[in-house]
Amino acid sequence: MTLFIDGDAFPNLLKIIVLRAIEKQKIKTQVIANKKISLGRSSHIEYIIVEAGADEADNEIVLRLKENDLVITADIPLADRCIDKNAHAIDHRGETYTKDNIKQYLAYRNLMQDIRDQGEMTKGPAAFGAKDAQNFANAFNAFLQKK
Repeated sequence: MTLFIDGDAFPNLLKIIVLRAIEKQKIKTQVIANKKISLGRSSHIEYIIVEAGADEADNEIVLRLKENDLVITADIPLADRCIDKNAHAIDHRGETYTKDNIKQYLAYRNLMQDIRDQGEMTKGPAAFGAKDAQNFANAFNAFLQKK
């Protein structure tokens, strides 16, 4: 299994959680973003910078992704593409995306985008905090224990 991290908007609170797991379990990891992102130094991590542009990092992740790999991303369309390739996806707040729930998340995301496109003001997600980081750590650890 390879761990892919969608580096765009990766919360700082998660970096130490992920780095510890990578080191402890020697997980091959690729951090992909359109700017320099650092989780820390590790011989198990490869940092890949792609060109700036919409979905460039997402496209690179999907290109490299294989069945049963894990992607950490808050990007629901990317998570959907991962699930379509029989890989796994977890968001920054600990939500595990599956074949059973990804289409529902995608439909809700698209509905909200349509509402925003019509000029309506919508509330964004709550600020990322310690409880979110704990939820992520629990989901991430549960996934790794199954592998």
